[in-house]
Amino acid sequence: MNRIGMFFSSLLVLIALASSTLFVVDQRQFGVVYALGQIKEVITEPGLNFKLPPPFQNVSYIDKRLLTLDSSDADPMLTAEKQRVVIDWYVRWRISDPSEYIRNVGQNEAAGASQLNRVVRNAFQEEINKRTVKELLSLKREPLMADVKREVLEKVRGEKPWGVDVVDVRITRVDYVEAITESVYRRMEAERKRVANELRSTGAAEGEKIRADADRQREVTLANAYRDAQKIKGEGDAEAARLYADAFGRDPQFAQFYRSLEAYKASFANKSDVMVVDPANSEFFKVLRNGGGAGNSAKK
Repeated sequence: MNRIGMFFSSLLVLIALASSTLFVVDQRQFGVVYALGQIKEVITEPGLNFKLPPPFQNVSYIDKRLLTLDSSDADPMLTAEKQRVVIDWYVRWRISDPSEYIRNVGQNEAAGASQLNRVVRNAFQEEINKRTVKELLSLKREPLMADVKREVLEKVRGEKPWGVDVVDVRITRVDYVEAITESVYRRMEAERKRVANELRSTGAAEGEKIRADADRQREVTLANAYRDAQKIKGEGDAEAARLYADAFGRDPQFAQFYRSLEAYKASFANKSDVMVVDPANSEFFKVLRNGGGAGNSAKK
């Protein structure tokens, strides 16, 4: 029984010893082996590896992937014309030499990101001081980012290399500080309102002009139409008078008879009309009393 317990105890010790000497390096990481606090070996290829058990050797891991560092502060920067602007940017970087990185920067990615953030911000401040706001908002932004990247690379590859590689530097936003932005927005709003009011005034004036011209043309058209109508009516009345005169001149008794009939028609136009006269003595009904006098005259 004691032999079995000793066997299992020995087996557990061997397993623990083996697990402390074996370690796996992922394809996304560097494996750094330390011997008594000093870098003994840097493993760049993924797989199973061996080391001495602690405390003789220890292992730590550093990310070898492409990392992104975003700007973390909103402090304004001064342009060439002393305008205060806020810049948002990001940097793509990776650790290329773990040994130099650990010696000169730190043992994790956060240390490199913190120092790189300071260097990139200083480079942006230096380059923005040389440029105007118009240049920052125009196509000249590309040379700015290239200059910032060059300065950052000079810094990280200096006398004490960081063991990192800066792949890209990009600006995502350029804007005035909040106080200036509000002032700019108010000026833009006032300018847009001024233009809108001017357009409305111009449109109203043009509308009045068009309506006045349309009214004038209407009055002219109606006047011309009335003139032509009166002219035609006058010509028609003259022709009718001529025809009446010609017809009445041939037979005066017929003319008198016709005018009497027209007078009767006008007098009795409505059924409710009432006329009180003496037909026997009234000249108005002379034609009715003679009955056919005009026809007899015509026969003669």
